[in-house]
Amino acid sequence: MSSLMLRATDHPLLTRRGLSIDEVQRQAELLREPPPPADLVRPCTVGDGIHRPASARHDELTRRWSEAAGSGRLRAFVPASGAASRMFRGLQAVRNQTATEADRDMTETALAAKDRFAFADQLRELTTGDEPSAWLDAMLDTDGLDLARLPKALIPFHRYPDGEVRTAFDEQLVEACHLVRADNRVCRLHFTVQPTAKDRFEQRIDRVASTFEQRYDVRYELSFSVQDPATDTIAVDPETGELFRDAAGDLVLRPGGHGALLRNLAALDGDIVLIKNIDNIQGDDRRPTVIAERRLLIGTLLDIQERIHGLLRQIDAGSLDDTSLEEGRRFAHATFGIPVENLETAEDLRVQLDRPLRACGMVVNEGEPGGGPFWVRSETGDVRAQIVESAQIDHDDPHQASLVAAATHFNPVDLVCAVRDHQGRSFDLNRFVDPRTVFIADKSQDGRRLRALEHPGLWNGAMAHWLTVFVEVPAATFAPVKTVLDLLRPQHQISG
Repeated sequence: MSSLMLRATDHPLLTRRGLSIDEVQRQAELLREPPPPADLVRPCTVGDGIHRPASARHDELTRRWSEAAGSGRLRAFVPASGAASRMFRGLQAVRNQTATEADRDMTETALAAKDRFAFADQLRELTTGDEPSAWLDAMLDTDGLDLARLPKALIPFHRYPDGEVRTAFDEQLVEACHLVRADNRVCRLHFTVQPTAKDRFEQRIDRVASTFEQRYDVRYELSFSVQDPATDTIAVDPETGELFRDAAGDLVLRPGGHGALLRNLAALDGDIVLIKNIDNIQGDDRRPTVIAERRLLIGTLLDIQERIHGLLRQIDAGSLDDTSLEEGRRFAHATFGIPVENLETAEDLRVQLDRPLRACGMVVNEGEPGGGPFWVRSETGDVRAQIVESAQIDHDDPHQASLVAAATHFNPVDLVCAVRDHQGRSFDLNRFVDPRTVFIADKSQDGRRLRALEHPGLWNGAMAHWLTVFVEVPAATFAPVKTVLDLLRPQHQISG
């Protein structure tokens, strides 16, 4: 098949990246015959897949969080490898004279509100005139702030009344002080970054970490990792099906998407891991609500994990009597939707429950983009709660489209993951991936169309066979920054 025609010159590149011929062939087959879209059964709703913790249990759930945090079980995992190019794409288009009307409107709004950005003082120092082009140059030139080429994590997000300016990275450090600080003051965070950006992060740490450590009485243990090049993926020419190559004839390999970070998550050897996007972060004035809700989310996961581990220890000891087995069946069905016919014996219960566990915050859908919670039927006929992205859905199917329209919640990427089993051993996370839930998209490079493949998303197919609990969290906890104008939202304008 033409799409598998490798050249002798490709082999050194594949060897350097750690990609096998078999893996290239597997990816090419998926690009040639993409897997079917997700088979949505119904959207998850409150009472049917989405849990709303009763207020009477808030104190107990918060206590569970406190005990786990104090004993050092928690750490934060923050994907921070994204660049800020998308944030400033409209402004760049105006400079490049390729702007749409929407780009021009965005730029006009941004420049009119330039004094409200956290980087306003830096801009003023670089700008002598008041022409729009001068302000854009100050924002985007390599001799200016060069904002579009920075990691999004290092963009100034918030300016405080006393003049303090914090980046998204800074705010993640602060939020972690309230969530993962242990009794010995240690606060563990892990960031995934671009290889070329690690020095920038270390410079930022040198600038702010000691201040936060003194202010919040913590001691940071920070670690970084990069996406493994062995997770890169091929692309094909959509017309010919041949492997996509650059102008020099070299094979083009592309980053495999956030699902590639499953390796980074597994390498942490963590216990309870909090995952949150770098840009979904708020300032001190709105932090109490976010912290309270995330503590409840963590407590919910710990509460469920304790029940699972108790059942598994009984099964290991051979002490699960008929009454306990029936209680375990009801628990597994009510909590995870596992069909009771799959839970006939203690061994059935063990197979179904001996898995990584995640509790995922879900926000009422108010028009924000992003994946959502659905009951999804697998190829084997099992129905499980999953986070499904729009790209996985056949929107041309009227029934599937109607289910999307009926969805009440969406995924803000606020997860708490339990990645050790009841004996304290780390799960092999690769065992629980659905390898066919890849993302395939038409993109371009150097003006040429290509068909790209990404691995199953980190919180989508990469966690398809985990135990999943969806928990409703308030919209006030969600404040993403996708474009520069999002920094003008009230969530990012710090009040006194």
